Amino acid sequence: MGAESDIDRAVAALSQAGFAGPHACAIVTGTGLGLLAASLAERESLPYAAIPGFPKLGVSGHGGSLHRGRLGGRPVLVLEGRAHAYECGDAAAMRIPIGAVAALGADALVLTNASGSLMTEAGPGSLVMLTDHLNLSGLNPLVGEASDARFVPMTEAYDPALRNRMREAAREAGLPLHEGIYAWFSGPSFETPAEVRMAGRLGADLVGMSTVPEVILARFFGLRIVALSVVTNRAAGIGDGDPHHTETKAAAARAAADLTRLVTAFVERLGPQA
Repeated sequence: MGAESDIDRAVAALSQAGFAGPHACAIVTGTGLGLLAASLAERESLPYAAIPGFPKLGVSGHGGSLHRGRLGGRPVLVLEGRAHAYECGDAAAMRIPIGAVAALGADALVLTNASGSLMTEAGPGSLVMLTDHLNLSGLNPLVGEASDARFVPMTEAYDPALRNRMREAAREAGLPLHEGIYAWFSGPSFETPAEVRMAGRLGADLVGMSTVPEVILARFFGLRIVALSVVTNRAAGIGDGDPHHTETKAAAARAAADLTRLVTAFVERLGPQA
């Protein structure tokens, strides 16, 4: 059975469970950022395991449930946790969830992640809005797609209008918001200091192991994207940067309240559809 048939099965099951839209947006939460899902009003939840075709998650700090509810008074979907390419060797691990939320009536996708920072001004706990990315993994989630739709344009993949709304939301919430370019490494091992230096010379401000394949998939499914990164550590070789997963989870959890405030203020600026 093909991926599109799997998406249809997931959408049918979710529609029957009351998850049909319209929705102001869908949100993907990264490592340690489940507080955002917990803050939903009128929340209803389904574990990924109960949704046809949704991935099994194997990373601590990722909840593994789809939620519907209200954030800032607006109807939203929250994907609590993501599957990573390094878990299964498949860059398209999130194809069915992203295709499903698009079909369920969300036309905007808010992606969040935890990252290592190369920026002196954005240390642990900082929030950074992504303006572009570097795919340094050698992977692409559309490899094997047969249709010409695989040739997805990536200019302004991070939607300028949504980025402006996020800036306004940050000002309204009184939260500093940095901006930068995210470099995707496949993981699961952290980057070496030499790799971080290379990424910096190529223009990266952040490094991480997610998000980029979801951006490509979201563009494939016609979604508009805005992405936020919570800095959990200095990247390897930057200052005293020597990242490890325990540090990532703990720092993300500390910053989750600020992220939730920012995303809530952003969603308040959206209609039923962005």
